[in-house]
Amino acid sequence: MADIVNSNAAQAILRPAATPIVIVGHVDHGKSSLIGRLLYDTDSLQDGKLAQIVESSRKRGLTVEWSFLLDSLQIERDQGVTVDSTRIPFRLGDREFVIVDAPGHRQFLRNMITGAADAEAAVLVVDAQEGAQEQTRRHAMLLRLIGIRHVIVLLNKSDLLNFEESAIAKAEADVRQLLGRLEIEVEAVVPASARDGDNIASRSERSPWYKGPTLIEALSNVPPPASRLALPFRMPVQDVYRFDDVRYVAGRIERGTVRVGDQIVIGAQRQVATIAEVCRWHAPVCPVAGAGESIALRLEPDLVPDRGDLLFPANDEAAAPERAARIRTRLFWLRGEPLQVGESFVLRLATAEHDVTVVSIDAVVDLDDLTLRPGDSVPPDGFAEITLATSHAILFDPFSPGFGDGRGVLVDRHQRIVGGAPLIGPAELAEGTHAIHPTSSRVSAGAQAAARGHRSGVFWLTGLPGSGKSTVARATEADLAAQGIKATVLDGDTLRAGLCSDLGFSPQDRQENIRRAAHVAKILAESGQVVIVALVSPLQSDRDLARKIIGEEFHEVFVDSPLETCEARDPKGLYAAARAGRIPEFTGVSAPYEAPQAPVLRLATDRAAEETAQELTTFIADRVR
Repeated sequence: MADIVNSNAAQAILRPAATPIVIVGHVDHGKSSLIGRLLYDTDSLQDGKLAQIVESSRKRGLTVEWSFLLDSLQIERDQGVTVDSTRIPFRLGDREFVIVDAPGHRQFLRNMITGAADAEAAVLVVDAQEGAQEQTRRHAMLLRLIGIRHVIVLLNKSDLLNFEESAIAKAEADVRQLLGRLEIEVEAVVPASARDGDNIASRSERSPWYKGPTLIEALSNVPPPASRLALPFRMPVQDVYRFDDVRYVAGRIERGTVRVGDQIVIGAQRQVATIAEVCRWHAPVCPVAGAGESIALRLEPDLVPDRGDLLFPANDEAAAPERAARIRTRLFWLRGEPLQVGESFVLRLATAEHDVTVVSIDAVVDLDDLTLRPGDSVPPDGFAEITLATSHAILFDPFSPGFGDGRGVLVDRHQRIVGGAPLIGPAELAEGTHAIHPTSSRVSAGAQAAARGHRSGVFWLTGLPGSGKSTVARATEADLAAQGIKATVLDGDTLRAGLCSDLGFSPQDRQENIRRAAHVAKILAESGQVVIVALVSPLQSDRDLARKIIGEEFHEVFVDSPLETCEARDPKGLYAAARAGRIPEFTGVSAPYEAPQAPVLRLATDRAAEETAQELTTFIADRVR
């Protein structure tokens, strides 16, 4: 009897999985309506749903509105926009599908990535009359980024063109050209009307010239998902539990199979263990488990993996994952500000988290013509190929279309997801270069603020020589300390006495001085401190460089003192020396000063320094408390 139970349980993991299909498209091109109609035409609606849709449509004075079936969030009905990804089991004959309705509006692209992440195929919905729009191009790029292998195009609302063959042929050619530039092979282009059901489940009498498949036929032709059972075993460790003095390693098998007696490697530790038991709760006992199952393993010897460790087969180099500290990555950038080289993030990969730094931006996608071009930054909602560096070699399987391997996301220090980042493979160092793998603090900005009682920030004081920047900065430092706010001052003399002692005052040396100061300020701010930088920094381009390095915590403060006042003070005798020709390229005399056009604060220094410092203290305290 036990053998029969074990045999049945083993067979269960071999059953073909449902085929996930994602529906994507520009807002208002009819994604939700399509799915509602699809479920109706295939008799897949739950009991009472049709009457509910009819009644909801009647109350709004509409004909049958199929999108009401999916718009489960009130915000969607109010705005007419799909907000979240909806997953619906669906059956065609003897095959099971999971249909995913993914958001089309620009601000909901994050949810679209989540919804499409495991899709085997995609239906790209395009309004036949409007054609491909901006979001159509972005969705097409995402399909390539995610690695969707089978793409069906539905030219919806073809009734608005009266199903005219020539007009639809032109719309089809435009979409095929767009997808062709992305090397996406289109399996079918179906002219249809989701509202009326044309070419959804049955052929339309309004398009007798169309000889291709209906949408149902095209979906039926999508091959079942490739089996992950035959691939080398992978299980990221979710957690380790202990019951009755027995330790269990829990996780979800991402690929392959594992059985009692197998030898596995614990990734980071590189220790070998034997599977002593495959454990399930409230399920039949079975010594084997396969891809897609969440299980617990008992190991011998009783080793203790960490969360994020990757388990994989021992004694088989061909079955081992990649191991690298520099990784090539495709990126979809989600942050509202551009991505710059040198920024650090956390790479989340399955259950693992790794500190990474962007060491190069190798190519950026031009969304107008979808070509790859050199670039030094990635714009918001942009696509690029970048190289990440980690402080230690990490284990991963490169991303492959149709599989979940190597699908990572980038997370900033505020725990916000800022990018989707499938891993392509190891990156080689350029000849003559050295590997640099900076590490980020594991203490989040929130934890830093909680520990110190205030947030961090960089307040960059710029002004003419003699305007009082350092005097105000030091007085503010003392005032902030009295309020329990930890502040550090970086001024020109302090930096040039040590860190920048090798620099002169040429434009190039001034820029390097500012670059070094900005990086130091960024490090201090990331440790939770308030940083007050007091530098002449005369050129707007140099201050823009500092802003680029520091990021959102940069605050430009203009210490505004007229040249005549500064020269009258001349505490170091520098103006007199410059007038006498002994100091070349002196700011305000023989070199320009570009005043800030839009500083966050302007400090006038025609009053006591204590009053100016108090104004700056209040300004800083209001922003970091």
